[in-house]
Amino acid sequence: METENSSVSRAEELKALANEAFRAKKYSQAIDLYSQAIELNSQNAVYYANRAFAHTKLEEYGSAIQDASKAIEIDPRYPKACFTYQIFVTPVHVKKLSPNDPDAAQKVKECEKAVKKLKFEEAIAVPESERHSVADSIDYRSIGMSPSSSFVSTQAAILAATATVVVAVVVMVWPAVATTVAGMVVAVLMILGAYWWGSCSGSGVFTKSRKLELEVEPQYSGARIEGDVITLDFVKKMMDDFKNQKCLHKRYAFQIVLQTREMLRALPSLVDIDIPDGKHFTVCGDVHGQFYDLLNIFELNGLPSEENPYLFNGDFVDRGSFSVEVILTLFAFKCMCPSEVFCFLPLAHVLNQKVFVVHGGLFSVDGVKLSDIKAIDRFCEPPEEGLMCELLWSDPQPLPGRGPSKRGVGLSFGADVTKRFLQDNSLDLVVRSHEVKDEGYEIEHDGKLITVFSAPNYCDQMGNKGAFIRFEAPTLKPNIVTFAAVPHPDVKPMAYANNFLRMFQ
Repeated sequence: METENSSVSRAEELKALANEAFRAKKYSQAIDLYSQAIELNSQNAVYYANRAFAHTKLEEYGSAIQDASKAIEIDPRYPKACFTYQIFVTPVHVKKLSPNDPDAAQKVKECEKAVKKLKFEEAIAVPESERHSVADSIDYRSIGMSPSSSFVSTQAAILAATATVVVAVVVMVWPAVATTVAGMVVAVLMILGAYWWGSCSGSGVFTKSRKLELEVEPQYSGARIEGDVITLDFVKKMMDDFKNQKCLHKRYAFQIVLQTREMLRALPSLVDIDIPDGKHFTVCGDVHGQFYDLLNIFELNGLPSEENPYLFNGDFVDRGSFSVEVILTLFAFKCMCPSEVFCFLPLAHVLNQKVFVVHGGLFSVDGVKLSDIKAIDRFCEPPEEGLMCELLWSDPQPLPGRGPSKRGVGLSFGADVTKRFLQDNSLDLVVRSHEVKDEGYEIEHDGKLITVFSAPNYCDQMGNKGAFIRFEAPTLKPNIVTFAAVPHPDVKPMAYANNFLRMFQ
């Protein structure tokens, strides 16, 4: 009995330490301490419920559901556990437990809105074979204020002027037939207008092969692209405008996105990158819409160029509130250097046939070869299982073998899985991102796997460092550089998100 009481007391001490770590936003440490408390007293629903909330902070929703389910199993009437579980399943039980709680009612309402949104999206969905990208219907050259005078037909202008003179003469000499002649002239002018407008919009009976190009408003003072070529001067000006919270004209935003789309569509799902001896190559992890920290990376390591290539390893946007600025900057550099100098969006990359770079992790089965990855058709919504899903979502675990995903999608894999994959493909190292790390990186699996995360003080609350890895050829020994967050305008993370997402802030 004394030993049992001692275990319970120690478990409470660990819970108190875990609560302090949680309040200090050290969520990984809090999870570890709650786990130690559970080992001493596995029948306390509070420990599981608290650990579930800590998992939500790290976006480990699969583990959060498991812990909340266990807490409900121990104490079916524990509201905190029920709420955590129902947030991800259904809000009904929370409403029954706390019918008069206005905060619970608001959260239930947000859950119901989220469910309705999913049902609406499902209702309007069309088969994959019938889907067409809106990008196919956009011509960025037709976005602007007014037609360029150089595209107005000289012949049309002469005819219009002549018709006007004829009407004036007829009105003065033959007033009786003026109305008839004027009507005919109006009809001619309407035809000329349709002809001219057709040349502008690229549609209609009178469409010309060359579309009319519109001008950007003269009062627009931001970065401008001259013609179709994106230059370093433009990118620098655009980044400086973004830094000062100015906007880019939508014409240029469309141009950047559409040009990048064409480049990315031509890339394979697995890209091989050759780094010449004496040259270097930088791999960055998640940036998550933290534009000012992206600028800091460039300040520390130089702008992307032929001599200073980068690979940004997924999760460029979301969470941070400067996602548009981040993605337009990355895409603009891609357009500026269209070779494999600035690589993103394929499923994986291999550096000098030695380093495998992937966003998430490895697979639920052994024997996957690089050729299998190259064969993946990635131009679709990410599936919920299979190689593509696992490349995007899987995470390493300290134990050998494989286990369930703490996120609820993909899987967890051990050092033995990493070792076999590297041996099967004659590789030396796996570099992945996908997880916030206190120091900006973590070396695991006997040194054969590195996680790199490049969004310091993630969501303005985690207090973590950021990092990037600089590889030098021919050895490709990883040189890890860490950095702290830099100040940014007072825009809260996920400022654009709805109330449902803000419940977890």
